Amino acid sequence: MSKKNILEFCLSPDLGGLELCVVDYFNYFKTQTNSYLCVAPDTKLDRYAEDTNKFTLKRNKLFPLIPAFKLAKFIDEHEIDTLHFHWTRDITTAVLAKLLSKRKPKLIQSRHMTMTRFKDDMYHKWLYENIDTIHAVTYQVKEQLEKFIPLNIRPNIEMVYLGVSESQIDGEKVTELKKKYNINDEFVVAIIGRIEEGKGQYLLVEAMHILKDLNTKALIVGHSMDEEYVKRLKSKVDDFGLRDKVVFTGFTSDVNEHIKLCDATVLATPKETFGLVVIESMINKVPVIATANGGPLEIIDDKKDGLLFDRSSEDLAKKIELLYKNPEFRNELSINGYKKVTDKFDKEKQMKKMYEVMNEG
Repeated sequence: MSKKNILEFCLSPDLGGLELCVVDYFNYFKTQTNSYLCVAPDTKLDRYAEDTNKFTLKRNKLFPLIPAFKLAKFIDEHEIDTLHFHWTRDITTAVLAKLLSKRKPKLIQSRHMTMTRFKDDMYHKWLYENIDTIHAVTYQVKEQLEKFIPLNIRPNIEMVYLGVSESQIDGEKVTELKKKYNINDEFVVAIIGRIEEGKGQYLLVEAMHILKDLNTKALIVGHSMDEEYVKRLKSKVDDFGLRDKVVFTGFTSDVNEHIKLCDATVLATPKETFGLVVIESMINKVPVIATANGGPLEIIDDKKDGLLFDRSSEDLAKKIELLYKNPEFRNELSINGYKKVTDKFDKEKQMKKMYEVMNEG
């Protein structure tokens, strides 16, 4: 396989699963070939990804030709063979940059979000005719792409799961966090991700209210995307008298150490495309309770290596109580989840598959 120069491209201002995935690909590809990273300046992603092969490009929503010209120039100067983008809002800039460049690199999109409507208008026809391959992160996404993009303009579609690797846990950090959050012998449940209504933190708060007589504590881990929602969430905590049972940790880069504090984690999004935090919990031998929809259905075998719930606070409370009262069952889920993720969602294996996709053709 000949080595090709790869450019990872993402102008998203956030730092969630999608953005971390961009950095993971960049770091893996640079062990295999010449890999570059393009991000927007002064964003969370820009501050997170420190590397000499990184450059910044300011997004221009109204005039995407401006950043596209600059991106095309970088492509030609650095002899980029493959341009790999992830954020859906980058699609126009990426396509224009390909067309404006002299090299006309292979254009690959990783599709992290669901697709829910037909893409048969002239604009999308132009876009998809200029994309070589779309990487679907689940079979569900692959099916949606095949359903909603007409065959005559549909790029090649490849399905490769995201992956996770076992991390070295900082035991001292875990001890410090226990003290910080005043965790003693409580049964700890966490929900990890951006704090916005769609992530369902309110469901965990309501479940904690239902289980208020049990020795439990909830961690809400992540940065706020909606201050009004956070205010309502904290008011709900106060109204339920849960101030000593619910901890808002804020953003953290120590995700694995926070997972290690837990007896269970929760994914409460209505329809998560994949659910990176699910496999991150499983690799840390912490059982997961996830919404019975979307990506978790491809990851979890219910009651075997995790639990699925119907996205009601009542059902979530039942699942938490089940784990609370049955430590042997909880341990069984942990062991099976760990086995599942090391076999099916190993990062090295998935990265290797993705690198093969990048070099096809």
